[in-house]
Amino acid sequence: MSTPLDYPIGSRPEAGSTIEVKPGVLWVRMPIPIPGLDTINLWLLADGEGWTLVDTGLKHKPIKEHWETIFARHLGGKPVTRIVATHMHPDHIGQAGWLTERFGCRLWITQREWLFARMLSLDSLPEPPETAVAFYRRLGFDEAALAEFRSWGYGNFARGVTPIPTSFRRIRDGEEIAIGGRRWRVIVGEGHSPEHACLHSPELGLLISGDQVLPKISPHIGVYPSEPEMNPLGDYLASLPRLKVVPDETLVLPSHGDPFLGLHRRLDALSHHHDARLEALAAACAEPRVLVDVLPVLFKRELNARSRFMAAHEALAHVNLLIARGQVERVTGADGVLRFRATSRSEAAA
Repeated sequence: MSTPLDYPIGSRPEAGSTIEVKPGVLWVRMPIPIPGLDTINLWLLADGEGWTLVDTGLKHKPIKEHWETIFARHLGGKPVTRIVATHMHPDHIGQAGWLTERFGCRLWITQREWLFARMLSLDSLPEPPETAVAFYRRLGFDEAALAEFRSWGYGNFARGVTPIPTSFRRIRDGEEIAIGGRRWRVIVGEGHSPEHACLHSPELGLLISGDQVLPKISPHIGVYPSEPEMNPLGDYLASLPRLKVVPDETLVLPSHGDPFLGLHRRLDALSHHHDARLEALAAACAEPRVLVDVLPVLFKRELNARSRFMAAHEALAHVNLLIARGQVERVTGADGVLRFRATSRSEAAA
């Protein structure tokens, strides 16, 4: 069993307030209406005559109100002069459009994250395209589940974001950004999102890890109808060792959960977690299995209608990695539904 992580900050900021975790680094904690997460951590970095804000929160009226309280009470009268987004998910970039307009500042983000955000914000339909319905049918969802899926609309990303800025400042892996006279190095990870940026300050001993490394859960890693054969879990596991260049004694500032010490232990635990799930899934596919039928192998809790679809995205990410490793193969049945079957290579690995 791995050594538990250390949580050196003994309190959490209330919504609309801040806690200084290191000189010039303020922790902001906002409520988000996302089951299982409930809150998101955002970061304000003192930056000369202003502040750099890392991540913005969801488009959500209470979050906007909490920001206004913070701007009035906690920034010493200085404006936000730059917004850095770790990645494009709505709980991270949702207020970027409003904030860049409010302060006349720019959004700093990796290129692929900006492109995806722009694309998804414009991709909104009253009903899903038939290609998306066919994707879930091939995974084994029945017609009742598919009818419910149709009722949810399609491309709901736009509901969770203010208009994505049409201009941005691109950041890149390995780039060093000067913030408040200190250097923050960009470390890009993949899998959870296309080009996720973490920020490391050696001088302060801090890593803003976004969703790439969380203290208690693994980030969501899923396969979606737009790219059914993608291998995001392979990308995620391959990118974790990049963060081991960060010293283990660094204080990690995650987007969900509390700041913690023990980065290298956590990176190892995340790898082992997914290795165990992959092994269990390969064993479950000793006989051909429909994807929806193996969800209980990976998810022990009861799943509602929406969470079954999210679980299927994650399960397919694991299956696609097993396929990439040659341990599982796809077989299309006469009904058009995919079955997944372990290969002899999987048996040898066991």
